[in-house]
Amino acid sequence: MTDFHRIKRLPPYVFEQVNRIKAAARANGADIIDLGMGNPDLDAPRHVIEKLVETAGKPRTDRYSASKGIAGLRRAQAGYYQRRFGVTLNPDTQVVATLGSKEGFANMAQAITAPGDVVLVPNPSYPIHAFGFLMAGGVIRSVPAEPTPAFFPAAERAMQHSIPKPVAMVVCYPSNPTAYVASLDFYRDLVAFAKKHDLILLSDLAYAEVYFDDSNPPPSVLQVPGAIDVTVEFTSLSKTFSMAGWRMGFAVGNERLLAALTRVKSYLDYGAFTPIQVAATAALNGPEACIHEMRATYRRRRDAMVDAFQKTGWDIPIPSASMFAWVPIPEKFRSLGSLEFSKLLVEKADVAVAPGIGFGEHGDDFVRIALVENEQRIRQAARNIRRFFDGADRTLHNVVPMQKAV
Repeated sequence: MTDFHRIKRLPPYVFEQVNRIKAAARANGADIIDLGMGNPDLDAPRHVIEKLVETAGKPRTDRYSASKGIAGLRRAQAGYYQRRFGVTLNPDTQVVATLGSKEGFANMAQAITAPGDVVLVPNPSYPIHAFGFLMAGGVIRSVPAEPTPAFFPAAERAMQHSIPKPVAMVVCYPSNPTAYVASLDFYRDLVAFAKKHDLILLSDLAYAEVYFDDSNPPPSVLQVPGAIDVTVEFTSLSKTFSMAGWRMGFAVGNERLLAALTRVKSYLDYGAFTPIQVAATAALNGPEACIHEMRATYRRRRDAMVDAFQKTGWDIPIPSASMFAWVPIPEKFRSLGSLEFSKLLVEKADVAVAPGIGFGEHGDDFVRIALVENEQRIRQAARNIRRFFDGADRTLHNVVPMQKAV
């Protein structure tokens, strides 16, 4: 396998190392509290499931579907953008349904990337943001992840020192893994930067509805006048409606870029199963009480995590959005790096988290903790970790060797 060109460009999957240890511990009877993968454990809305059942099993809906999404689903996504963001989209030319936002992102990379093209990607960031372009033959240059004024001088330096000139920039707010949230003012500056440098702007907005300040919901970059000239934005039903396994997402924005994505997809897939698309339409057009309940559940879990983990002596930065906390490794363990620290938590505390190194080298002093267990389990995880921390000085001499991950 190492002889294949694209495989050689992909490093070993960091999370798989933790997954192997986790699976071995479970095989030996351990009760692992898994706060690693952002895999929603909530129920999909009842009315969405009922629509799926109603539609499935009919000759008309069991056939191949439309690669870019059925018309009703694209209209529903355009309606969501109008209600939520005040953004008007043409459902025929400015909306494409994807097999989750991850597939949409990867195929957009295939559509727009020539060999050697440079793309600006936040570090740390969700892996597909970088590796989608690496698999397409591109080259990655890192920019900061945090949406502060310091972002733009760093991005300017990246532009100046990149040969050839970058063709695109990726952003993700609310961020996976860091939970940073961008303001509309930041997006205004970002669009101006993209236009100044003739960059395509790719925005990952998968966590648009997972936020905890009801007075300040995360914006869309497409709210900026003229942003649609240079932007495609990706969203997903995975977190909003707890439909992760259904694989339903969207790309919206610039017509030319979406036409390129549509053409690539037309060679690769026939779209999602039609009953899933019909059910997704019901989700977008239906009552929003389920979204409020989802938000309230994650807020309770966040508050339980912050309270319980602080009692262990491990302070948790309070996320204002997303289903994650981005947490500095305690000082006494930081020299191990995030991968070895994450392995220790599985082995010594029966708790799984995501090592920050999996999101880029600038994440190696952090771990990502996902709010995917109930409040009781989160508090149990904190108790387990506290016992490990309290006994670490006596037990760590049994751990060999623990060099920092690279």
